[in-house]
Amino acid sequence: MKKILLTGSTGFIGSQLLKKLSSNYKIYITLRKKGKISYKNKNVIKILFNNYNQLNQKLKKIKIDYVIHCATHYVKSHKFEDLDKLSESNILFGNIILENIGRMKVKKFINFSSVWENFNGTKDNYFNLYSVYKRGFSNLLDYYKKNLPKIKFYNFFVSDTFGEFDTRPKIINILKNNYKKNKVSKIVSSKLHINLLNVRDIIEAVIVVFKKNNQPGDYNLVNTRNFSINEIINTFNKNIKKRIKIKWITNKLIKERIFKKNRLKGWSPKNSKIVDIINIIKR
Repeated sequence: MKKILLTGSTGFIGSQLLKKLSSNYKIYITLRKKGKISYKNKNVIKILFNNYNQLNQKLKKIKIDYVIHCATHYVKSHKFEDLDKLSESNILFGNIILENIGRMKVKKFINFSSVWENFNGTKDNYFNLYSVYKRGFSNLLDYYKKNLPKIKFYNFFVSDTFGEFDTRPKIINILKNNYKKNKVSKIVSSKLHINLLNVRDIIEAVIVVFKKNNQPGDYNLVNTRNFSINEIINTFNKNIKKRIKIKWITNKLIKERIFKKNRLKGWSPKNSKIVDIINIIKR
């Protein structure tokens, strides 16, 4: 059985990867000793640590086929108090993993980054400080690629995601929760367009990397089209008695362009159509 080291297993994407992959892979997950995870499976092994020195010592003792690095700390607009956690979670923690992948005999390393590194389709146009840290980690990957040429590195750039079991305060969840409570959702603009990708398609992309011989490199993991929030709401409200209630703040056109990168061969977003978004809101 192949072995995976998965970071960020308590987050949305990481937790869904854990549930999907643990039936066919032995998965090591990193957890601070005070951290908790409710999911249990005989193929899941916890690497508990109090500090990074302890984590480093434990990583030295295991052999791993694949690393999936999902761990991150996200804030849209930072404050001074966020700096420690931003640098620790987005740089230092991942650097400790990278420092050990040679001795762990890793074959493939998958990292998740953000399209906000190149906001609105412009190279090196950072949307916020979080995206600067994500670029910093991408630079670290470049260093280890050069020094560990036998390991294949895949850097996935993602935009907005959605899916079952998502509890984050994202726009689809806001619509879903307010719909259930019969509350009005305030949306920034009636002309808001957004790229949305189902977490199920992210999982499929990871499996493609495991099973196929794709070239290592940077890949956009995004939908083939942007969705109009107005279109989603109108499609949902069509032929249904209980409707989503909306208050539009403006009519300003908001449509982010995504910087072009390669698409992963053998992968397409099959679970991210408008009907998939609507079904999540209905649940």
